[in-house]
Amino acid sequence: MDNWDEIRTAYQVARLGTVSGAAEVLGVHHATVIRHIDALEARLGAKLFQRHARGYTATEAGQDLLKIAAQTDDQFAQLASRIRGRGDEVTGDLIVTSVDELAVLLVPAIAQFMALHPELRVQLISDHRLFRLEYGEAHVAIRAGTLPEQPDNVVQPFFTQMPKLVAARGYVAAHGPLDLGNLGAHRFIGVTGDHNRAPFHRWLNAAVPEAAIALRVSSTQAAKLAIAQGIGIGFVAGWALEDQPDLVEMMPPLDAWGAPIWLVTHMDLHRTAKVQSFLRFLKAQVRQWGVSPA
Repeated sequence: MDNWDEIRTAYQVARLGTVSGAAEVLGVHHATVIRHIDALEARLGAKLFQRHARGYTATEAGQDLLKIAAQTDDQFAQLASRIRGRGDEVTGDLIVTSVDELAVLLVPAIAQFMALHPELRVQLISDHRLFRLEYGEAHVAIRAGTLPEQPDNVVQPFFTQMPKLVAARGYVAAHGPLDLGNLGAHRFIGVTGDHNRAPFHRWLNAAVPEAAIALRVSSTQAAKLAIAQGIGIGFVAGWALEDQPDLVEMMPPLDAWGAPIWLVTHMDLHRTAKVQSFLRFLKAQVRQWGVSPA
C-alpha cells in the first residue's frame, strides 16, 4: 500500500471506534480522518466500516486490515525504540578530520576516548581540505584559521594555536640572533599549499623577503626536520618542541601568529550521543595540552 497514513488512520478508527478519538490520537482534524477512510475504501474497493450513530464498526474486511495494521504499527514502535536506544550509545563509527599538526595531541586523546567506549570505531583523517560534513564525510572536523562559514554547520571555538619561531643551535651559532630588523639577513623555512592559510605563515610570507626563504615544504613534519637540520628558521607548534632540545626560540611570539582552532559539526549530527561525548572529551583535554582554551 502506497499510503501508510491512510492505513494508520483506519487502524486508529477501528481500534477506538470513533473519528474524534482517532483524530485526537493522530493529532489531525476529524475531517482528515474521514478523508483518509474514504480514500482508502475507494482505493481498496471495499467497505471497511459500518457507520452508525455511536461511531464506526469495522467490517470483516476492516477487521483483516486491523490485524495487519496492528502488527505493522507495533513493529514501527519497536524499531523507533531501538533507534532511540542506539542514539544514546557511543558506538559505531566516528570520523574525525584534522590538520596534521594536531595528530600528536589527538591520537593519545582518541586512545583514551576509545578505552572508555570500546564499541566505537574511529577514523582520524589528517588533511587540510574541507570535508563536506553535510554529505557525511566526517562527524567532527577540527579546523584552523578563519571562522568556518559553511551553512548548516555548528562551529565552536576550541583553542588558539600560538606557534614558536625556532632554529637549531648550530644555525644560531652560524648566523646569530634574530629580530624584526634583520629578517632579510637570515634563512627561513616556508610552506606550500593550504598550509600558507595559517596566520603565522601568512605573517612569514609578508614579513620575510622571498629571497630569504631557503626552503619550502609541504608538511609540518618536513618543516620540523628541516629546522632541526639547521637549514633555517621556521615555525613549530609548542607541543612539538618537547622532544627537540636542540631547537631554540628565536623571538617572542607576536599576536599576529595566533591561529584559532575550531570544532565543526553538522547540525543533523551535532546532538548525537557519540558526537556530544567526543566534543566534551576534547574540551576537557585542552586543559592538559598547554594551549590557550577558547
